[in-house]
Amino acid sequence: MAQTSSSVSRTLVYVSTAVAGTIDAYRMDGATGTLTPISSVDVGPMVMPMAVSPDRRHLHAVIRVQPYRVLTLAIDPESGRLRQEAVAALPDSMAYVSLDPTGALLFAASYGGSKIAVMLIGKNGLVTAQAQQVIATGRNAHSIVSDRTGKYVFATNLGSDAVQQFTLDPETGILKPNDPIQVATGTGFGPRHIVISPDNKAVYVLTELTGHVIHYALDTDKGTLSEIESVASVPEHAGLSPGIAPPGPAVSGVSASAVASADNGKPKIWAADIGITPNGKFLYTTERTTSRIALFHVGSGDGRLTYVGNYPTEQQPRGIRIDPSGRFLVASGEKSDRLSVYAIDQADGGLDVVGRYPVNAGANWIEIVTFP
Repeated sequence: MAQTSSSVSRTLVYVSTAVAGTIDAYRMDGATGTLTPISSVDVGPMVMPMAVSPDRRHLHAVIRVQPYRVLTLAIDPESGRLRQEAVAALPDSMAYVSLDPTGALLFAASYGGSKIAVMLIGKNGLVTAQAQQVIATGRNAHSIVSDRTGKYVFATNLGSDAVQQFTLDPETGILKPNDPIQVATGTGFGPRHIVISPDNKAVYVLTELTGHVIHYALDTDKGTLSEIESVASVPEHAGLSPGIAPPGPAVSGVSASAVASADNGKPKIWAADIGITPNGKFLYTTERTTSRIALFHVGSGDGRLTYVGNYPTEQQPRGIRIDPSGRFLVASGEKSDRLSVYAIDQADGGLDVVGRYPVNAGANWIEIVTFP
């Protein structure tokens, strides 16, 4: 019983709620996955992407309305409560934020601004200075992550149907274009979120507009990607058409009216988030139009994907997170006032509902922290 009590006090779940402007905190029971509310911290409207530092001492949260900024909040490991310790200006509205494995750098991607940025994190864990590097990308930079060694960084460009590749200088924290600078996805796929396999051999990219998971092999000597396969997460019987990317700048010659004329009026694929279990056996994605979570089995050794099926979840599921033990998955819906917690079947990856828990309006990003 003592071990269960320790687990209860050591697993924390944080959810950003863009409409309410809060970060809601919960304690997760390590044995059952049930959630107990801890607190709700007002941080400002349009709080969205978040990232936890590798040492679990801080939570970084982005505010996507002017003045664009990133907050550094201290995590109390005992109570789970958050306390803001720093704020730093961002060069644009950032749709995604992540940290390098050392916790010394913060990466951010701007969808509307078509750019990525690198910010230094102080030894005290705080982000206080403006971006040290801002790089113009292809259209609609949607996510940015490093591989598990921290040597290489990848960024998706939804509007340009490409995944960009960079090397990271460990001394300066500066990104340099790799060769080649990008790999193209299928036309109209709209690459969105990225997850790296636990063994660092594969990179999986979820495409927002077609709902595919593109499986790339990662060359760990060069930091470059090679496409292995592209597997659909949305079955044909769902009756969805591919989504349409937003029009580019006027100079591209693509007008809003042209995009509208290409719309067949049918419900569109609108994929959102992707996650993989710590043991690398199961991968999950979300689709917002049908409000479902898809399950894939990941091949042992080769990382190949097999689509298994999907599960109903919260309305318009923007975010999912798997806890560090790999036993539970938490899902949020932007149009739901509840979170869903699922137990992950360790044999086949199936999801069983543990419970649904109140959350503030506009829930989107989830982070889970477990203290030893």
